[in-house]
Amino acid sequence: MVVWRQLVLHVVGARPNYMKIAPVYDELEKLGTVEQRLIHTGQHYDREVNDVFFSELPLPKPHEQLTVGSGSHAEQTARAMVELERLFMRLRPDLVVVPGDVNSTLAAALAAAKLNIRVCHLEAGLRSFDPTMPEEHNRRLTDHLSTLLLTHSEDANDNLRAEGIPSEKVAFVGNTMIDTLLANVEKARKLQAWRDFGLDSRNYVLVTLHRPALVDDPRLIAETLRGLEEIARETPVVFPVHPRTRERLRAAGATAERVMLVEPLSYSRFLSLQTGAAGVVTDSGGIQEETTALGIPCFTLRDNTERPVTVTHGTNVVLGLDPQRLAEVPLRLHHSRPTAIPPLWDGRAGRRSAIAIDTLVRGGQLAIPEIPARVGRRAAPVPVAVPAG
Repeated sequence: MVVWRQLVLHVVGARPNYMKIAPVYDELEKLGTVEQRLIHTGQHYDREVNDVFFSELPLPKPHEQLTVGSGSHAEQTARAMVELERLFMRLRPDLVVVPGDVNSTLAAALAAAKLNIRVCHLEAGLRSFDPTMPEEHNRRLTDHLSTLLLTHSEDANDNLRAEGIPSEKVAFVGNTMIDTLLANVEKARKLQAWRDFGLDSRNYVLVTLHRPALVDDPRLIAETLRGLEEIARETPVVFPVHPRTRERLRAAGATAERVMLVEPLSYSRFLSLQTGAAGVVTDSGGIQEETTALGIPCFTLRDNTERPVTVTHGTNVVLGLDPQRLAEVPLRLHHSRPTAIPPLWDGRAGRRSAIAIDTLVRGGQLAIPEIPARVGRRAAPVPVAVPAG
């Protein structure tokens, strides 16, 4: 007898999406109750780097590889919508899962919603409250198009509630990116990637910068490199440079004498460097989360963060978009503050997400009773329960 199963599509467009979706895909495979397909839009696709990522994570190679490519935000989103609409009409999925906040996230949500296909947003509810960030619009619109919103922090639940999204659509599942980190961290530590650069554990600063607000401003990116050069006078600095960032450094005439500018790294090697770092300088949201989980001091060169839990609970210090504040890093490295791991960043968020998705596509109701909210707030979604074993 042929058993017909619901089809779930996972749409990814950039490397951080892989780490978010991998635990969900893996846990749904273990449940075995739905068919799954992984779709890569080609928004950011470097075959050499991406193939390494897929080999390191519990993900198949994409079942469908689209060719969206680069371009303006409108061009990229429009091309992704056109290609995804054709794909959705051919495959007729029962649910489209979209992680994060890249242009492919919004494009998939819009294309699915217009075809009356349900959408699940993984990492819903994050808000920077900065309307100049394209990602902020992607997050908000995707959340309001979604049938199921999977959140990773209490502040995300608060944001969705404030925007009037019904609590029965929201499942507080935890942080799936931290599932990926915890599954790989011991292997990464054993790599001791710092030795490849002649470094000692806990005696260097790791850097990753890519956001246009910083790297596209010739003055800011040049000042940032000068600030990193000053840190490197007393503590080694290693900076895996994204090709686009390297191009902007070159255009700004910024050169490094002491900072080690190296090629982009695989997930495992970069994670290895994080585990051994004295601190990390970044503008990446995902790195803010990973450093919090690892207990590594993090210094964010942005005016805001959509992940305030990394500040209230974790190791993150938001320096602002002010390279001069890099001068604070050496002192702050020696005066760390007590931190805590945010609730449900426990390595089981993928399991909770899979249960919520499985319940939705098979026609059940999300049994998420309400519990007393934090002081001064209305009742919040309770975490999705994970069966023992």
